[in-house]
Amino acid sequence: LSKRGCYCKVFPAKTSFTEMQAWQPDGYFISNGPGDPAVMPYAVETVQAILKADKPLFGICLGLQILGLAVGLKTYKMHHGHRGLNHPVKNLITGKGEMTSQNHGFAIDEKSLDANKDVQLTHVHLNDNTVMGIRLKSKKAFSVQYHPEASPGPHDSAYLFDDFISLIEECKFQKV
Repeated sequence: LSKRGCYCKVFPAKTSFTEMQAWQPDGYFISNGPGDPAVMPYAVETVQAILKADKPLFGICLGLQILGLAVGLKTYKMHHGHRGLNHPVKNLITGKGEMTSQNHGFAIDEKSLDANKDVQLTHVHLNDNTVMGIRLKSKKAFSVQYHPEASPGPHDSAYLFDDFISLIEECKFQKV
């Protein structure tokens, strides 16, 4: 984001939405992190507050799982997590494949995804069909399960940062 001209501020995981909102950001980026998202209700509550405020939100890795929990999806511990480089992911919107870097042991339950009509599946892992990306139809929020900043080879997933900036710019334009 910094390379694209964004001024960024990093907050600790347990920072409240009220405290972050005082900084008046144009959008929120939910980063990766360790562990089971189900034991992070503080993060889920913060993401719910961001969604309620209708602010642009982009999440990666753990950010996908937290966003999922915030909208009522379920997560589960994978038998074998996804670790390392060169994980093939298909973007269901463009039809293109992406080589990704991943490091996670939890995933969104696809059945709970099917039950939530406000969530669109955007990316799937081509080896095991796990959920790799979602977007909310009624909010300015999307997320992927992998690390688009890692670029394990080509920069297949760099467009996601541009999409987030476009979403922020669109929101700014609507305010004018």
